[in-house]
This record gives sequence, C-alpha cells and structure tokens, in this order.
Amino acid sequence: MKKLCFIALSLVALSACNRDKKKVIAVIPKGNAHLFWQSVHAGAVATSRESGVKIIWNGPASETDYTGQLKVVDAMINRRVDAIVLAPIDSKAMVGVVERAAAEGIPVIIFDSGIDTDKFVAQVATDNYHAGEMGAERLAKLLGGKGKVAMLANMPGSASTVARETGFEDFTKKNYPGIQIVEKQFGNAEVASSLTKAENILTGHPDLDGIFASNESSSMGFAQALRDRKTKIKMVGFDWSPSLLDDVKNGVIDSLVVQNPFKMGQEAVRLAIEKLDGKPIVKMNALAPKLIDKENLNTPEVQAQVNPDLKKYLE
Repeated sequence: MKKLCFIALSLVALSACNRDKKKVIAVIPKGNAHLFWQSVHAGAVATSRESGVKIIWNGPASETDYTGQLKVVDAMINRRVDAIVLAPIDSKAMVGVVERAAAEGIPVIIFDSGIDTDKFVAQVATDNYHAGEMGAERLAKLLGGKGKVAMLANMPGSASTVARETGFEDFTKKNYPGIQIVEKQFGNAEVASSLTKAENILTGHPDLDGIFASNESSSMGFAQALRDRKTKIKMVGFDWSPSLLDDVKNGVIDSLVVQNPFKMGQEAVRLAIEKLDGKPIVKMNALAPKLIDKENLNTPEVQAQVNPDLKKYLE
C-alpha cells in the first residue's frame, strides 16, 4: 500500500513539474549589431514576459554569416526547443535547417525576411515590396519626376531587402520614365562597406540627383558620404537609428521608410506561442511600413515607434 501511495505521489509531482515547465522559444535574428535587431529583441522579450515563456536570443555577429546562423539553428534543434523564430539571412541557404526542424516537430516562425520553402508555420514581415514603392514615389516627387538616381542595396540573397529594391525599381520604371537608375551597388550589411560603395557611386556619377538606400547600414553609410561632401543630393533611406533621425532633422536625408521591429518581435513570438497552444494562426502576416520626415518625426505616433524603451526589456 505504501508503495502504491509513493508511486501516486510521484506521478502527481511529475505532472505538476511538467505543468510548471516553461516553453522555450529560440529567437534567431540575422545579426545583433544594428538597432533594428535590438528592437526586435525587446519586442520578443515583451511578449515572453506577458506569456510566461522563455526565449533564447542568439544570432550571428554579422548579417552576412549564414554559416554561423545555420549552426545556431542546428544547435536549437538539437536542444529540442519548443519552437524556433528565425529571420533567415539567405532565402535559399536556410531551407535545409527549417525543413529539418519541421520534420522533427519543431514549429518555425519566419520573420523579417522570406525563405524558399513552405515548411514554416507562419511568417511576419514588413510589406517590403510596397516599402520600396513608397521610397520610389517619395524620391520621384522630390525630383519632379526626372533625374538620375542610384541605389545602395543591402546584400544579394536577403529576401526582405531584395523585395524593397525590386519594389523601388519596378515603381520607378513603370511610373516615372524620366528617372534613370544609373547605378546599383551592395553595401553588404556593413556601414563601412556602405560608405565605401557610396563614395564610389558619388565619384562615378557627379551629376547624381537622388539616392535610395535599402536598409539601416546602407542608409548610414550613404548619409555619412553626403555629410562629408556636403552635396544637395536628395536621399530617401530605410530603417532608423539615432544618427539617421538626426540626419532627417538636419536635412541630410529627406525621409526614411521605417518598419516596426518592436512589433515584429512581439508578433513573431506571439505566433509561436499560439501554435504551441494549438490555436489557429494566419500563415502570412504583413506589417505596414511608414514614411517619416521632418513634418511627422516628432509626432507621438512616430516617436513611440522609433524610440522603444529598450532598457526596460534588455537590461
């Protein structure tokens, strides 16, 4: 009888232990250096605190290091986390690990950038093609529908920024035949490299009228080149950072097309939790981009988006 009581109590204790065990969700960004990823991290932490799940934030130091990102995803699969939230560095290179996770019963939420497989359960990302169109329309209006422009792109294979660049090119060619895209170079997700490419573009095209930069690092690199040369080239950038917002205030950059990375982190983790709880979820979830300039920069809505309280969540 005592033995039966002991077994019964053990089962009750084990059941309670299992109920108390937190779900673990791995959140794997493309990198850690830029403010964009820090804001995503803060959003993910916000949802984890509200929901009582544990997140493991781990990503490569560089947004070009897809091999490092592959190793992180593999490690999380081997660790048997409950779900993976992933921003793929490369839409093709990450297919194998995403499909492996799916085959082993670990749901994958894709965020920020797409991937060339359907073996994920949901995706949350900015409507990047439309964001590129917004940048093209703004620059065209600044130039009166004519002139020479260049693009400082991010890096080949990054689905999110490729979509922005394609949206910019398509919209310009379709609606503004008087605008000629004379150059396109890649900054490879680094400010220093973007600055070098910006200098090359400016040297090669002294009669340039406008520039579109498609991510945070390319925007920062080209803005620095414009500050150094004190030119009057019209620039529309992408994403935000304190220095980029200062450049908008000072007129170095006319405007920025911005995302909401805090909300992206919140939503990606929320979708993972709902999947684990057996709730129905929408597979494709688009977040609207916003264009900010001197006129709306100081509005409460924009300030709330570009100044999330990172210390509250990350310290």
